[in-house]
Amino acid sequence: MKHGQAVRTLNELITISRDGERGFGNCAQWVRDWSLRRLFAAREGSCALAALELSALVRQLGGEPVRHGSTIGAVHRGWVDLRAALAYRDDVAILAECERGEGYALEVYRNALDDPLPDFARAVVLRQFLGVMENHDEIGRMIRMRRAHPVGHAPHSAGGATT
Repeated sequence: MKHGQAVRTLNELITISRDGERGFGNCAQWVRDWSLRRLFAAREGSCALAALELSALVRQLGGEPVRHGSTIGAVHRGWVDLRAALAYRDDVAILAECERGEGYALEVYRNALDDPLPDFARAVVLRQFLGVMENHDEIGRMIRMRRAHPVGHAPHSAGGATT
């Protein structure tokens, strides 16, 4: 196959996207804060769309896209302590595991950008990489904010009503 390496690279990204979809879906079900549920549900959808987009690229290159996420070993690398965080329903711990999972995804995307990809595929991978980076950074900011101001103890906003 002419684009064998590109197909393998894109399939690895599909796998990571499916893992993220599954991880964010689990987080959306177990997190306590409704705003985090919305965020995680949106991220779940973004990961699903990324996998579909990558699958189309694999087909365009003459390959067969993978149909699911990774084996337990790869999930373990990306979302290693998610199960424990979910068991305690600790929103900050769940956020931290999502940040770690996105950190792993960033590493895979960085490596993919080092691989030989056709320009049209590279443009998609780069755009998705920037989205993963933005997700990772946003989750990190949320962790820092929640650690500084635990839910129920956040400072009142200026001009807001107080009781």
